Amino acid sequence: MQKSNAETRQIKTKPIEVLKAKEFLTVTEVSKLIGCSRQNIYKLINTGKLKATNILIKKTIIRRYDLDLIFTEVPEVATIPEQQKRDLYEWKLAGSFDITESYTLSEVQDKYGISEKSLYEIIKRNNIPKIKKGWYAYVPKNIIDNLFAQKKDLFSE
Repeated sequence: MQKSNAETRQIKTKPIEVLKAKEFLTVTEVSKLIGCSRQNIYKLINTGKLKATNILIKKTIIRRYDLDLIFTEVPEVATIPEQQKRDLYEWKLAGSFDITESYTLSEVQDKYGISEKSLYEIIKRNNIPKIKKGWYAYVPKNIIDNLFAQKKDLFSE
């Protein structure tokens, strides 16, 4: 116990510069160097994000090079869910419209005085891109305004 306490004090008082210069580090030294717990280092090792070697039963060492790789590697890009792919495709169809350049469905209903069912039918019939974001669905202002302007012109003739 006393030997363990003495080792702990020795590690705690070691300057970080000494740790930075070492080629091989223990789990405790790595945790001190990057400022996290030993358990987090073991999680990195168990998930395969950090390579380590067990040289003795309770002696795990990590190459400095492998530690540096964690901070230099480009993280893997997660796959895009299918719904998000469809939304992105619809955005491209709409000319990649921005939410600031769009109406919510209730805004269209209020502006043009139409029912929700009618609006959904118009959107479907005219293949108007609709983007769901959170609670709201958005449609491009320019497409909606042009569509209702055309209908207004048809009825005024």
